[in-house]
Amino acid sequence: MKRFQFACLSIVVSGIFLGSFKASAAQPEPHKVWPRPPSRLELPTPYGVLSISTGGYLYESRLHFNDTEVQPAIEGLLNIPYAFNLPGAQVALISISDGNEACPISYRWVVLDNTGYRVSPVFGSCSEQIKVQASGRVLQLHTPSQLNPNDIDIHVYDGKTLKRNTIKPG
Repeated sequence: MKRFQFACLSIVVSGIFLGSFKASAAQPEPHKVWPRPPSRLELPTPYGVLSISTGGYLYESRLHFNDTEVQPAIEGLLNIPYAFNLPGAQVALISISDGNEACPISYRWVVLDNTGYRVSPVFGSCSEQIKVQASGRVLQLHTPSQLNPNDIDIHVYDGKTLKRNTIKPG
């Protein structure tokens, strides 16, 4: 009887060990894990409301600040996935899809402050897979490189200048 119990215990322990080994072996590398971005159509801020007005057609949404269309116009299938409070400003990331299958998504930063708003140039690597972070007044968007999906493009915006660096992970 003790032999039977020992054999059962050995099988259970082996199963737990192998199960945990398989689970850890199945985990993707950290640089290949891309979180799903949140979604919002309106962002109330101390400086006013940034909002997306939807149109009748899928790619006709437009970005507004305090009920006035943002210039330069930002239109398409829009989303406000991320927003950050910075000293004296609030910044929102806008994702833009205009139906272009070759480059399904691009991005723009919108900086809101006491003087109104500033819009960054269009940027991105045509991927919905992003990681976003803010450090001080510097914003970064990490995404797989369009030229080599194993590399990471880092788009850095300081509120005035937009730069792209490409790194090899690991």
